[in-house]
Amino acid sequence: MTAVKRPVALLLNVAHALDHMFLLVFATAVTAIAADFGFADWESLMPYGVGAFMLFGLGSLPAGRLGDLWGRRPMMLIFFIGMGVSMLLIAMTRNAWELAAALTLMGLFSSIYHPVGIPMLVRGVSRPGLAIGINGLAGNLGVAFAAVMTGFLVKYAGWRAAFVVPGLLAIGCGIAFARLAPRDQVPPAHGARTSRSEGTGALARIFAIMTVAAISGSLLFNFTTNGNGELLRERFRGVIVDPALLGMLLAGVYIVASFAQIAIGLLIDRYPMKQLYLGVVALQAPLFVAAANANGWTLYALQIAFMVAVFGAIPFTDAMIVRYVDDRIRSRVSGMRLTVSFGVSSAAVWLLGPLVKAAGFATLLLVMAGVSVVTLIAIALLPPSRRAPAGITVTAPPQQSTRAAD
Repeated sequence: MTAVKRPVALLLNVAHALDHMFLLVFATAVTAIAADFGFADWESLMPYGVGAFMLFGLGSLPAGRLGDLWGRRPMMLIFFIGMGVSMLLIAMTRNAWELAAALTLMGLFSSIYHPVGIPMLVRGVSRPGLAIGINGLAGNLGVAFAAVMTGFLVKYAGWRAAFVVPGLLAIGCGIAFARLAPRDQVPPAHGARTSRSEGTGALARIFAIMTVAAISGSLLFNFTTNGNGELLRERFRGVIVDPALLGMLLAGVYIVASFAQIAIGLLIDRYPMKQLYLGVVALQAPLFVAAANANGWTLYALQIAFMVAVFGAIPFTDAMIVRYVDDRIRSRVSGMRLTVSFGVSSAAVWLLGPLVKAAGFATLLLVMAGVSVVTLIAIALLPPSRRAPAGITVTAPPQQSTRAAD
């Protein structure tokens, strides 16, 4: 089982950036779109984006199954081209319901990446934690680029350009991927077995805990990444009003926070995963509580800190899948986990506008503190992990059953 070549790995990391960037262009441009479509405020338009996040989760199950049984390369080609075309369709919409339909289509294509692209990237690598950390950095830089790129395009070219430009970029990446990524000799489901260290019962327990933690972690991710722009706008009111400058400040938050994933990836390869995971998540609740009533630059500093803790928790679920799940079914297991976690957490997008409108950002931040406590409880139930590389896989003939150190 060989690792993907560097140019293909680069495109897979770019794909992660595009995946998260595309999902957040709407949240960043929502104020301009609401004004164009005749809405009184952004909160009233925000629920129309929930379909994208629902399909982002629900589409992961069939995408993961097709990735294992049909092949990961063809699924990634569908991802690139489908994302690009759907973004162009969003730019052509004329009212809120057309926008909702086009965003939902984009969410369907966006669901392909996580269960297909990440297993393709980590297959056969010797340092999976580092690979996942770099991939996470790329994904969260996409979040940052969504903020700064959309802010500038909305200001100087209009909100429709904020969808057209990345859409064309995705199509270009798809063409490059078709030329550079070699065809699979066999689909992953028919490949060699990778060794695992846990029995069926332990794997079921780990999967259940991982799914609960992923749901709560995804809720935090959706609440923060979809709400941070408007939180900055509200807490800097009277100080900064330029959308491009606010976009740059928000991008700064995400860029700083994104590098936490590199550090976490390196640590996952060297130290017990459970203790690391607990330490990162334990930081979240106090930071959310502190930010609830902060304003101006104090809020900005706390926003950077809580996003470091939110982004820093992301690599752990992928690292657990790499460690415990055979590559032949890895996309399907990822798809099941993502369908549940992203499907449930899509409610965050629907709730965000009405919750903020009714109770304000202070209440939202306190709710997020409570959600982080749920994540902490779930992680505490994981079995103890010994110091070992996280998920280095060893190929073995199908008839053998070798055991790897945890």
